[in-house]
Amino acid sequence: MKREDVILRGLVFDGEVSLAVADTTALVNEAIRVHGLSPLSAAALGRTLTVAAYMCSALKTEGSALSVTIKGNGVGGPIYVSGDKQLHMRGYIDNPHAELPPNALGKLDVGGCVGREGYLSVVRDDGENQPFVGTTPLVSGEIGEDFAAYFAYSEQLPTAIAVGVKISKEGGCLGAGGVFLQPLPGAHEENIARAEEAIKNFSAISSILEKESARALAEKYFSAADLYAQKPVYKCNCSRNYIEGILAAMGEEELRAIIAEQGKISVHCHYCNTDYDFSPEEAEAIIAHSRA
Repeated sequence: MKREDVILRGLVFDGEVSLAVADTTALVNEAIRVHGLSPLSAAALGRTLTVAAYMCSALKTEGSALSVTIKGNGVGGPIYVSGDKQLHMRGYIDNPHAELPPNALGKLDVGGCVGREGYLSVVRDDGENQPFVGTTPLVSGEIGEDFAAYFAYSEQLPTAIAVGVKISKEGGCLGAGGVFLQPLPGAHEENIARAEEAIKNFSAISSILEKESARALAEKYFSAADLYAQKPVYKCNCSRNYIEGILAAMGEEELRAIIAEQGKISVHCHYCNTDYDFSPEEAEAIIAHSRA
């Protein structure tokens, strides 16, 4: 039976540490399908999608959303990921076909794909029109380490993170996900140390998730049974009607200028890799509707 993606959340270590276990294999495979990703680009974007999904699973209010931007000096170029409280996730990497030789460990060189100089930025909108923006320098380009630095310095929430993506020789994702341990305020040093020790079990998290479910992992390593589940899915919020609304907001003068120059209006959504084309007649209909 096909396994569905899931993020399991709960408390462990005397209730003083927040645990999340994420299986995002299907999410990454959909990103590979949508964007035609090389194994290296899939690993970089997949890790970012996984951490962003974990962050979205903590959003509290309806209408809240989050976006992540990673801009480094690697061959993959910038990475953009967005999601919301429903865990509708989407993202893209500027160079979907990035390639590099394996790193010193014989694995995909995600650090080289992302780059080791640059920044990671998070914009979190809790639906109150006062978005939080946090930015930190890249640490290594390995994604997990960069997000750990972000949590520690930008949100003052020390977080142990293990995140990984395993790609087959054929280019599909065999296993993807992460383990996240975040001590609550006032947690005893003993339980913080337990979290730091526990995360060492997951250096090969993608291989673990290739073989067993997120719930089996949580029960095996944390004896954690009282966990609630959320289901991330790759879903873009664009549609032809949505794009028409954006075009209408651009104004009649600009739309007519585009038609005069290009003969039509073309809009590309990077998140779902979809092209929307509007003929001169369709553009006129949009203009007329905007006047109504």
